[in-house]
Amino acid sequence: MDEKQRILQLRQTLHQHNYKYYVLNQPDISDMDFDMMMHELQDLEARHPEMADPNSPSQRVGSDLNQNFRQVEHRYPMLSLANTYNEQDVAEWYDSVKRGLDGEDFDVCCEMKYDGLSISLTYVDGRLVQGVTRGDGVRGDDVTANVKTIRCIPLVLPGHGYPREFEIRGEILMPWKVFERLNAEREAAEEPLFANPRNAASGTLKSQNSALVASRQLDAYLYYLLGEQLPTDGHYENLQEAARWGFKISQGMRKVKTLQEIYDFINYWDTARKNLPVATDGIVLKVNSLRQQRHLGYTAKSPRWAIAYKFKAERERTRLEKVTFQVGRTGAVTPVANMEPVQLAGTIVKRATLNNEDFIRSLDLHEGDYVYVEKGGEIIPKIVGVDLDSRPILSRPVTFISRCPECGTPLVRYEGEAAHYCPNDTGCPPQIKGKIEHFISRRAMNIDSLGPETVDEYYRRGLIHNIADLYDITVQQINGDGSRERSARKIVKSIADSRQVPFERVVFALGIRFVGETSAKLLARHFKTMDALEEATIQQLVDIDGVGEVIAKSVIAYFHNPVNREIVDRLRGYGLQMQLSEEQLTGGSDHLKGKSIVISGVFQKHSRDEYKALIEQNGGKNVGSISSKTSFILAGDNMGPAKLQKAEKLGIPIVNEDTFLDMIK
Repeated sequence: MDEKQRILQLRQTLHQHNYKYYVLNQPDISDMDFDMMMHELQDLEARHPEMADPNSPSQRVGSDLNQNFRQVEHRYPMLSLANTYNEQDVAEWYDSVKRGLDGEDFDVCCEMKYDGLSISLTYVDGRLVQGVTRGDGVRGDDVTANVKTIRCIPLVLPGHGYPREFEIRGEILMPWKVFERLNAEREAAEEPLFANPRNAASGTLKSQNSALVASRQLDAYLYYLLGEQLPTDGHYENLQEAARWGFKISQGMRKVKTLQEIYDFINYWDTARKNLPVATDGIVLKVNSLRQQRHLGYTAKSPRWAIAYKFKAERERTRLEKVTFQVGRTGAVTPVANMEPVQLAGTIVKRATLNNEDFIRSLDLHEGDYVYVEKGGEIIPKIVGVDLDSRPILSRPVTFISRCPECGTPLVRYEGEAAHYCPNDTGCPPQIKGKIEHFISRRAMNIDSLGPETVDEYYRRGLIHNIADLYDITVQQINGDGSRERSARKIVKSIADSRQVPFERVVFALGIRFVGETSAKLLARHFKTMDALEEATIQQLVDIDGVGEVIAKSVIAYFHNPVNREIVDRLRGYGLQMQLSEEQLTGGSDHLKGKSIVISGVFQKHSRDEYKALIEQNGGKNVGSISSKTSFILAGDNMGPAKLQKAEKLGIPIVNEDTFLDMIK
């Protein structure tokens, strides 16, 4: 591959990783790997100026725009920092600053690099008027309502002496304790875990529910002041003033002069950061004088007066004490490594998933082994290797169990799957409780007065043995000794209210293996009633676009089980929705049948969710990405330039709101 082809390949790869990181919040490579590719691209582009492209990843800041929020243009662009991973690069940056200032003396402000979501806060007359995310560096999402729920961000400044109008920037963070609690709750509900506190903070701040944001107890550190009438020329001194105005400023900042003092700061915090209550991933170095910052200026992507030093992924060695096995809602059996406690990236790690039998074999894991545990980029802990030199003599390999640890049923491993399963889905306690927890979850029946702890208590007390038993529970049974009547009435009412949940979500709530929210909608809208779904044949199921053989066989198996049939019959008797609503039955059409549609942009007449529902009601299919199979793009204002470019390249039609609404009349 020649250098020009490599440029094109790198651009495509980096665009994909930008999207995963900033839009999906699902990074799948480390920061270091990303930066290495970016540096390679920049070097190649410098050697081939004829390949210049304003849309190259090297010319832009990654975007985290969420089209559900109003977008605001930044008064001062929010650029990213150049990254480095070694002292030599720090020295080169230091020397470049010295050259850029023609030998003039300068101070460097050393700060922690917090790993969260960048935010810009605007204050007028001492009051918070706007909070905007970084977005693409030029425009960001207006998340003011959510920012106001973060208690450490002042709504009205208690201090004095601040400018009439100014902007202060910082990082929104989720503390480690909150992150661990949130992931424990998600693990109990068998929901996907957040990869790290940054993703959790980002997802929280972009929620459309401010009450949810408030419950997540986000934190914030502010690190840069902008405005026309700032107190001093010194960045460090301005932040000390901001602290007096009531802002939360890092206490770990230090103003230094020499390169050795910078190294000392880096080396100290490489260890000390492990004791901080929030995630960090490096050190930020800034020329302290604002006048000198202006003189040094910017490259196309980042300021010349600042750089980020990134810490390497943390790895620790600890002893494997034992391997235990957990049974989830679907019956999947997950092996878990229980280790001697070790501190890693701000938390005490005792456990790490071993995924499945194949993963254990790939490690050649033995009882009593010393293992290496890593949190690359502050992710969930994982075992990345074994210290074979320290393996105990005559130790035995870790073997996967053959029977369910909860009910003793022989395990099965289905063709094409890595996991082992307990097939006793109607008699295995963790599966029963897991199905009930799934049934009451927000996306299913939304019985929000119940939680995993309550489900466990009711199961132990014999009040519930399956999802249908919920509708038999009385206030008197819950109240017990008479001290919980108020909460008991709330729970019973919430269970009763769930009878109005639409049929599609009832199908999802049943917890049929492999049937997620999307496939539940497909099944409900195709068969229209529970009776028809129960009697469906394998051929009828696989004929539905989006329902494959695996899902079809699972649906057949579920309804062939007499225990499940009885549960569904009981739910029908309790008044749950067992068919599509009258509006859904009569209001749809096949105008969009066979069409795959991408939605992009901000709309005036309906929300994105409403348009998704209209597409499905009229026989169409919502898809998330553009391909040659896309029928058209329903586009509102501010459609992403990358999507527009791809649509033009593939010849995909662009349809506006009015045209779309005419199509489904």
